[in-house]
Amino acid sequence: MVPKSAQTTNPSWFTPKRLLGIFCVINLINYVDRGAIASNGVNGSLATCTDSGVCTSGTGIQGDFNLNNFQDGVLSSAFLVGLLIASPIFASLAKSHNPFRLIGVGLSVWTIAIAGCGSSFDFWSIAICRMLVGVGEASFISLAAPFIDDNAPAAQKTAWLATFYMCIPAGTALGYVYGGLVGSQFNWRVAFWGEAIFMLPFPILGFLIKPLQLKGFAPMESKQALTSNEANASENGDQAFIRGSSLTSNLRNQFTRFSKDMQELLHDRVYVINVLGYISYNFVIGAYSYWGPKAGYSIYHMSNADLLFGGITIVCGIFGTLAGGMILDKMTSTISNAFKLLSGATFLGAIFCLIAFLFKGLSGFIVFFSVGELLIFATMAPVNYVSLRCVKPSLRPLSMAISTVSIHIFGDVPSAPLVGILQDHINDWRKTSLCLTSIFFLAAGIWFVGTFLKSKDLLNEDDEDQSTTTLIGERKPLLEASSSSQA
Repeated sequence: MVPKSAQTTNPSWFTPKRLLGIFCVINLINYVDRGAIASNGVNGSLATCTDSGVCTSGTGIQGDFNLNNFQDGVLSSAFLVGLLIASPIFASLAKSHNPFRLIGVGLSVWTIAIAGCGSSFDFWSIAICRMLVGVGEASFISLAAPFIDDNAPAAQKTAWLATFYMCIPAGTALGYVYGGLVGSQFNWRVAFWGEAIFMLPFPILGFLIKPLQLKGFAPMESKQALTSNEANASENGDQAFIRGSSLTSNLRNQFTRFSKDMQELLHDRVYVINVLGYISYNFVIGAYSYWGPKAGYSIYHMSNADLLFGGITIVCGIFGTLAGGMILDKMTSTISNAFKLLSGATFLGAIFCLIAFLFKGLSGFIVFFSVGELLIFATMAPVNYVSLRCVKPSLRPLSMAISTVSIHIFGDVPSAPLVGILQDHINDWRKTSLCLTSIFFLAAGIWFVGTFLKSKDLLNEDDEDQSTTTLIGERKPLLEASSSSQA
């Protein structure tokens, strides 16, 4: 049991709402980077020459490094290498190290890597830095959502998740605008350096602030007690031998636990169906995010494609994501209701987006595409709600990590270069956009299957290893006292 004296040491300033605010700003900056690298101001274009011999010099990353469309698409996907390797590692380390400190480590790597992007000198140097950006992102994406889920008010959990995930479309859209303005007024390198400066306070905060604890994990005191016992044991034997044996045993236990957790996730039909639908959905969203400004410039001759796509995405992303979270709360937040909302909103959104690309005029496109994006973004909170609630508390970081890695490695990462190849072959952005948008129907169909699956909310489910984490399932989140005082 947590003694009352320990509860009174909770920092009064660090309330649940401030925790949500900090995570939202971090998530926003992370996705500003995604939008900025896709903007015409940062991404740029190759040098071109007309038949009459008039040549225009290249701009941005693509122009400076003379990248083809495939290489250009690879830059948007390079972060996956780091994300793929680091996400399961951070999720596993959360069981033996404080998750809040792990976020601080990850954000430090992210800040250094982004600054490196601004200092890159060729394709491979910036590609390596983009890979390290994925390492930095890995700690945050797998651990932030469980923290929010632990500390959000019971009647507003999906709405709080929606607020957090609203930062994905809002950040991407702001990135279009930010990259377009900074890249055109200064230089594409300045855009990356600015992002690093914006993020710098948060890794510092992650190391300085009192660490928080996730539900389903042993408190740090119990881990320190185990370490103390090992130290006492070493006084009565060969210290080097015991430490070596302990390290080998810990690594073996970590791998065994990870393998067991992965098997549990992959045998969970609700989780698998949810992630498969999310992969199909993110395949389209990723290509929209990266190629949208260029497609809009080509189809509708937009002189301000970055600003227009950024404006549509930020408005529809904010209102759509918040609406999806609030609607699910009103429906009663259950996994079955989440699947109904996912399939319905995605199906209707796909229809409106398809019709939008059939319009010859810009005004018709804007109206229908905006409605389509409102519906499409309504899925952000429900899909992550399912990933959090269909598994036991101790599996939530790994659940979020594997979900995120999967939607990238099979979704938006291959979509950017594949759509680039398709466009190189077809050479018609309207046809390419219609082919891409039709994949939304696949996502809607997969999520529709989920409505028929037997599902159960496992947030309060006891773990099998409960004996090693005494009363963890009953232990309240660290900030719950502050949350109740605010209510």
